[in-house]
Amino acid sequence: MRRALFPLALVAGMAAVLCAQSQQPQLATGPPNEKELDEATRIILDVTRVNLLFTVTDKKGRFVTDLTKDDFEVLERKKKQSIMEFTALSDLPLRLAILIDTSNSIRDRFRFQQEAAIEFINSVIRPEVDKAMVVSFDTGVGLVADLTGDPEELSDAIRSLRPGGGTALYDAIVYACRDKLMQDKPLHKFRRALVILSDGEDNQSRYSRDQALEMAHRADAVLYTISTNISRVQTSGDKVLRYFAEETGGLVFFPFKVEDLTQSFENIANELRHQYNILYRPEPLNADGLYHPVRIRVKNHKKLIVRARKGYYAPKL
Repeated sequence: MRRALFPLALVAGMAAVLCAQSQQPQLATGPPNEKELDEATRIILDVTRVNLLFTVTDKKGRFVTDLTKDDFEVLERKKKQSIMEFTALSDLPLRLAILIDTSNSIRDRFRFQQEAAIEFINSVIRPEVDKAMVVSFDTGVGLVADLTGDPEELSDAIRSLRPGGGTALYDAIVYACRDKLMQDKPLHKFRRALVILSDGEDNQSRYSRDQALEMAHRADAVLYTISTNISRVQTSGDKVLRYFAEETGGLVFFPFKVEDLTQSFENIANELRHQYNILYRPEPLNADGLYHPVRIRVKNHKKLIVRARKGYYAPKL
């Protein structure tokens, strides 16, 4: 009997190992290609319509929530588009990815980074409604906690992190968008966002900055970036973090101590839950796989500010 059971136990053990390995981020080595980047997005995007979530504020940053469909116009390459659907969304469920830089470059600020992430989770996550995940990145990308609504589980995952290695920021963005947030269905029911805590100095990624941005656009995810640079001198990494935030309709923050983060977290939470939603069918309709700039404008209210992503990638059929 023992001889018969031993091979079965060995097979079971190998299966368990393979199962555990399959849950880790699968980012292949070598330069990525367009087919690999498009593979996960081509089927799920609707070629006939574009969905845009956005916020409107006044010059003082206060949210404006009483506008109607007739107050807006959508322009694609300067051509006015017909709005099919319009909704004011004040309480949309959140699907968040918390991306934490664990590279050597931020070792002296790592405690600050952990406290910042935990503070954000405790401020934002509603356990019965929202879900978040924790992704660490240094030389590679690691899924520390999968999508869950349990703030304590997320906090424990963050506390378990230790710094070391390089910085693969762009790979982390691609993984979080393509392999996780875009797989949580139905896509139109959630507000997807990435909160990135990093110095922005990427030196390990396979993917480029613009490929990471493309995947964020495809996932309809807003990027909120928090710099761990405390020198008060703007670095190239700070410029990268600002670029991601501005291109996706998010915000960038430059806090210098944990106490400064309270207002930043409140701003992010409020913005995520004070949204307008516009759905339109592009005219002319192009399934060319290319980037199409879009602008949302408030008519007759020049002093109001619209924060939205600046375009979308059409599917390629």
